Amino acid sequence: MRKWIAASAAVLTVCLLLQAAEPEKVDLGILHRIKSEAFAGNSKVMDTMFYLTDVYGPRLTGSPNITDAGNWAVKKLQEWGMANAKMEKWGPFGRGWAATRFSAMMKEPEFQPIIGFAQPWSPGTNGPVTGQAVMAVITGPDDLEKFKGKLKGKIVLSAAPHASTLNEEPLSHRLTDAELEAAAGAPDPAMGNPASLPLGFARPGAGAARGGAAAAGRGAAAGRGANPRAFRDQLNKFLKDEGVLVVLTPGNGPDGGTIMGSGAGSQTTEPDNLPPPSVIVTNEHYNRMARLLEKGLPVTLEFDIGAKFTEPQDSFNLVAEIPGTDPNAGFVMLGGHFDSWSGGTGATDNAAGSAVAIEAMRILKALDVKMPRTIRLGLWTAEEQGLLGSRAYVKDHFADSADMKPKPEHAKLSAYYNLDNGSGKVRGIYVQDNDQALPIFQSWIAPLKDLGVTTLTLRNTGSTDHIAFDGVGLPGFQFIQDPLEYGSRTHHSNMDVLDHVQASDLEQASAVMAWFVYNTATRPEMMPRKPMPKPGAGRGGRGQ
Repeated sequence: MRKWIAASAAVLTVCLLLQAAEPEKVDLGILHRIKSEAFAGNSKVMDTMFYLTDVYGPRLTGSPNITDAGNWAVKKLQEWGMANAKMEKWGPFGRGWAATRFSAMMKEPEFQPIIGFAQPWSPGTNGPVTGQAVMAVITGPDDLEKFKGKLKGKIVLSAAPHASTLNEEPLSHRLTDAELEAAAGAPDPAMGNPASLPLGFARPGAGAARGGAAAAGRGAAAGRGANPRAFRDQLNKFLKDEGVLVVLTPGNGPDGGTIMGSGAGSQTTEPDNLPPPSVIVTNEHYNRMARLLEKGLPVTLEFDIGAKFTEPQDSFNLVAEIPGTDPNAGFVMLGGHFDSWSGGTGATDNAAGSAVAIEAMRILKALDVKMPRTIRLGLWTAEEQGLLGSRAYVKDHFADSADMKPKPEHAKLSAYYNLDNGSGKVRGIYVQDNDQALPIFQSWIAPLKDLGVTTLTLRNTGSTDHIAFDGVGLPGFQFIQDPLEYGSRTHHSNMDVLDHVQASDLEQASAVMAWFVYNTATRPEMMPRKPMPKPGAGRGGRGQ
């Protein structure tokens, strides 16, 4: 009898182990239908891209453009049958800004049109202004005195010329098998993310691009022994008090007129601390001016810049839902950031992620399948100013990271999926140190090999909106994407336009996102969670 009991117990143990090791059940019939709707001429992702970029771009938070884009998106989501589609306010954000005119030229020693754009939150010139160019590289408070009284009525080149080198490497890149294999071997999470997948961020100043914490190229070395933000305000006041007409900085781009930069101020900059009109200029044109000045030749420039400020205001996030069949089953979220910088039309950063999330919603709605969990779209504003929109949403709906006290919806969210690394196809997903999610995702990506989705890495990745969710103990994930030209040419640049978007890659990403969301919405259990962080701690990997 004891032997029979022991044998039965052994069999039961083996069965339980086998059951625990079984992969997630996936519905390949649904996957086929998702692919058919995402490809084969049914996709609407490029139509959405057209409206978000060519019609309504750029979408700087606080600008009229982003409000118009939001109104268009809400109407389109309603047209496709989404429930509760709306612009949900959060705030306060700060002052809005929009460029209304830009004309730039060299008049002496020879005429030349200048490629550039006005930096956000800098004022206009109130009509055409003409002045002599001077080089005045100011990298810290100690440099201010030597230029005092010398800059009135001048157009200031505020940074050293950008070194021109022959770039023999391709600007566009798809992840290799070796890179993906290396990513799958995650390092110790305590080490952060020392070997993040390449996005091409090798240009000078790339680390300062997020959040607009300092003017691109101007005061770049001000962090040495000084608070960068405080010095920016000090420098802006000095230049304005000195009577500078326009401030120029080089564009950090690779070549060929590409300009990369963000803001000369921020939405919270007080009117008294605004910089003079500020322009970021392509390296080639900036370097020509610098060479002429170095040889003692006069350089006369003309600028006509229009800029419109709006009073301090709230911003908004876009939300919409596909209701689930079980009101007690909770919900799953997907999204990306809706805002952009203003040099281009915000195509790869991040109309691409927004359009893919909208398209994934459209696909799942078109399939008309019954899913227990509600699917909720979230498109965030002010990501570029520090994840402000998604953090506000998380604080309002889930938990305040300062006290980590969960609100009712905290227990109901199964997972959030984010897309924000350009228009490249999805190659896998960052599991964000969530070991329990790894075998679940392994089952979900197994049938996606033909789409090029093969890689899971436990690594953290940061600097985008899933961090707001992860920071309060919610499963938040970012997809791995082919970088293409994202870091090397389009990120925060005047080349961030629809022409640099790959339609087939966005179709593939839409199918993959819809598949992950469908599986999360129909899975019997909620997605596993990591422990809740301590109040004020938050978490998240280092950004790219």
